[in-house]
Amino acid sequence: QVHLVESGGGLVQPGGSLRLSCAASGFPFRSAEMRWYRQAPGKERELVAGITSDSSRTNYAEPVKGRFTISRDNPRNTVYLQMNNLKPEDTAGYYCYASLLFQRKYWGQGTQVTVSS
Repeated sequence: QVHLVESGGGLVQPGGSLRLSCAASGFPFRSAEMRWYRQAPGKERELVAGITSDSSRTNYAEPVKGRFTISRDNPRNTVYLQMNNLKPEDTAGYYCYASLLFQRKYWGQGTQVTVSS
């Protein structure tokens, strides 16, 4: 079975930091492009960050550039999202996404991040 399990979310004050983790199993993680998406209430799900299978390329949504960092540890089948200088507008459910060949696309269940003082 394919599993993507996010963890590390929670409640933080503006300016604080969180590190999200996504543990993957059931597919060849090292061959997958990994992404983080987020979705706030009443809004569309949006891409936050992406990383290639070998970490040679990363990309970020403009609102998080300079604050968030995506990384991966292929031997541990885990992708991370380090979030610094968090803002209230970062409040959302954060979802891990895997993309492989042959139309194999997988989603995690999400972890909630709330930024509030």
